[in-house]
Amino acid sequence: MEEYYFEQHTVYHVTTSSIRGSLKVCSKSIIFEPEDHVEPILKIPLRDCKKIEAVEEKDQNPFNDTFLFHLEVSSKTEDVVQTLLQLHRASCLDKLGDQTAMIAANLQSRLARTSFDKNSFQNVSEIPHMECEAEMVTPLVTNPGHVCITDQSLYFQPLNGYPEQVVRIELHRVKQIYKRRHGLRPLGLEVFCTENDFCSDIYLKFYKTSDRNDLYYYIATFLENHMVEHTAESYMLQWQRGHLSNYQYLLHLNNLADRSGNDLSQYPVFPWIIADYNSTELDMMNPATFRDLSKPVGALNKERLERLLSRYRDMPDPRFMYGSHYSSPGYVLFYLVRVAPEHMLCLQNGRYDNADRMFNSIGETWKNCLEGATDFKELIPDFYGNDPSFLLNCLSLDLGKRQGGSSVQDVVLPPWAADASDFLQKSQKALESQYVSEHLHEWIDLVFGFKQKGSEAVAAHNVFHPLTYEGGIDCDSIEDPNEKIAMLIQILEFGQTPTQLFTTPHPQRITPRFQSISRTPSVNTPLNELSPASTSEDSSFEDLTEETRRLAWNNIAKLKLMSTHKIHKEAVTGIAVTRTASSVFTTSQDSTLKMFSRESNGLQRSMSFSNMALSSCLMLPEDKAVVCSSWDNNVYFYSIPFGRRQDTLMGHDDAISKMCWKDNQLYTASWDSTVKVWQCDSADIANNKRCQFQLLAEFEHEAGVNTINLNPAGTLLVSGTKDGTVTIWDTSSSVQLHQVHCHSGKIHDVAFSPDSRHILSVGEDSCLKVIDVQTGMMISSVQADEEQRCFCWDGNTVLSGGQSGHLQVLDLLSNKYTSIKSGIIQTVPRVYMCAVTAMWMNEQCSTVITGGEDKQIIFWKLDC
Repeated sequence: MEEYYFEQHTVYHVTTSSIRGSLKVCSKSIIFEPEDHVEPILKIPLRDCKKIEAVEEKDQNPFNDTFLFHLEVSSKTEDVVQTLLQLHRASCLDKLGDQTAMIAANLQSRLARTSFDKNSFQNVSEIPHMECEAEMVTPLVTNPGHVCITDQSLYFQPLNGYPEQVVRIELHRVKQIYKRRHGLRPLGLEVFCTENDFCSDIYLKFYKTSDRNDLYYYIATFLENHMVEHTAESYMLQWQRGHLSNYQYLLHLNNLADRSGNDLSQYPVFPWIIADYNSTELDMMNPATFRDLSKPVGALNKERLERLLSRYRDMPDPRFMYGSHYSSPGYVLFYLVRVAPEHMLCLQNGRYDNADRMFNSIGETWKNCLEGATDFKELIPDFYGNDPSFLLNCLSLDLGKRQGGSSVQDVVLPPWAADASDFLQKSQKALESQYVSEHLHEWIDLVFGFKQKGSEAVAAHNVFHPLTYEGGIDCDSIEDPNEKIAMLIQILEFGQTPTQLFTTPHPQRITPRFQSISRTPSVNTPLNELSPASTSEDSSFEDLTEETRRLAWNNIAKLKLMSTHKIHKEAVTGIAVTRTASSVFTTSQDSTLKMFSRESNGLQRSMSFSNMALSSCLMLPEDKAVVCSSWDNNVYFYSIPFGRRQDTLMGHDDAISKMCWKDNQLYTASWDSTVKVWQCDSADIANNKRCQFQLLAEFEHEAGVNTINLNPAGTLLVSGTKDGTVTIWDTSSSVQLHQVHCHSGKIHDVAFSPDSRHILSVGEDSCLKVIDVQTGMMISSVQADEEQRCFCWDGNTVLSGGQSGHLQVLDLLSNKYTSIKSGIIQTVPRVYMCAVTAMWMNEQCSTVITGGEDKQIIFWKLDC
């Protein structure tokens, strides 16, 4: 249990000589840290003290069981003694509840007698927003004091003046802020001024949740234009696409899951990656080098697991498989004792652990995690960082002697590591290896995801003691204060499972397919078979066209409006363009198909097939025919060379909303709740022959289908319905792969990413949703400032048309919007007041054509 850090004084510890150091007065102990690292750190529990008194400075230490300290500022001696006597009385009370209450009363009395000193402001012009009492959290110790936030800075003024008289953080430097659970209560706030680091600039614990929330929202409002607020889903998308390393992604997940480097009961947890600690060389291409990431540590040894499962089956409820957790304060300090000995001494009442139980060897530790009856611990981020000091006894600590007589010094490294720095470098390389990139999502499922709890956890042999889960034991329901505090201490010392971030399977990272080193056939095999195009498009060298596309999307916000043409009497519903881009065909709710010539810059043809609206259009191969769908339940084929309707397909029982074409197969979506697949030969249509339509398949839905889209290979189809459901289909087998209800209103548009890995949908609820094709998991949700009606995207960046007529560019990796106002043309008044309803983009992504409810089409050109 953490202690309050009341005071700090410079003292001399008098033994046979005087040793200068720092005396920390905590709520339940005194800690002496000598300036000379060779000298031992002392922790003296106040409960063990028989007598505390002031003595003359000339007095020496007469007894072996007496500790004598002389304060450097001797005038403070009486005050320090009085403080110690009060805390000693509290520590000697029999009941934990009484101890806690007396210490808390002492603390509140001190806080009430002081306030934040505004003379500490860096700038006299600063305007204070709020003040409150809080504690600065550090491992095992909290530092009470006063918080003040101004329009420029966040200040914390500790009662004891340590580590500084005032801690100041400039708000413009803040990169991330996180709300935290502290002591199982929503009282914590952690502030980071650097990214990709698990050590924050300050961790504050408040006495009131309302104070914590007020401060959080004030900082968040200040940073609104300076900082992007990320979610687990947005980080997932960045990681999947290679914009975050495995190390960075795990750090972000730990942060989001309430793990903090300042809280040993919730310290960041990282996986064991390497399983080979005997070889002289580490073979990163051999799967046997790596730990199986699909199993928790406790399930890696089959024989041990069988024993654990046998006990589990015979256990009364609540049952658990493992009697200890994979992360606890004791395990963290087991790894860090060489760099944080004072924390180990605090945790163990002034003593180190038995020398044979210390962190002596990485290979021995791994072996014990595989074979030990109660050892299931994972690793900490330090194993993949750049500072090897936790592996070295740089402080020359006396950590004891092992049974063989050898003293505990540096950690013994595996044969493949030349030294501690080399060990970290190879560990980093292993963490970022292809094998780990392909399988890290499996470990995330166990620790942060859907296998953390419930039946999935049981199936994965991932069930820990109820104490470790949030809400597993309801401390608030325990009425006796002594029992309540004892239970809280037990929970915090036992270790806590991270906050669950994902409730569905985590998608795999996108990795090159030509060098797979999986132990077993990948779980993605069915998807890869469905998407052969994705493998053929993976290449070490991208062609010029791909480079041109990438450059275009990087500059997509620079689209320049070239011309506008009002050619319809109602809203534009579809746009199709010939391969030479010489002719543009558009459909409209005015029931007409129009042909616009780019060469003459004018309307060339106008066709009407019925008196009902046309809903979409597409161009068939060889530019010989345009296909139009209609609200009259029919599909119309228009011959471009002959300038007339060539054929009609009467295909549905309600309006047809959208169509797709691939390899002589026409896909039609309808409000009759079906998508139908038709066989029709484009060669017959090109030769002006009537087509023999054959119904190949029918995909049933529970609501009217508003839009569909095919992946580039034509092997997958996605549909979006009026009730907000996205469904993914295998076109070869007509099997439904996933169904996700992700919008609260009808879906306007859906599309696959170019690599077929993700689907983007926009709907009536003004949300943009990204779905992982492999798992059917919704991995990103962005709330737009208005309803988006149509879009184009490259998998990362979205160009969308909104309800007000604006084009907006959204970077899905940062959730950053850029608005392109289409109405900045004086000759077309109020053009931006109407929704953008249709959008087409050329293959090079350099030209865009939009159509809207304003009855006109607009040509855009990339200006970069």
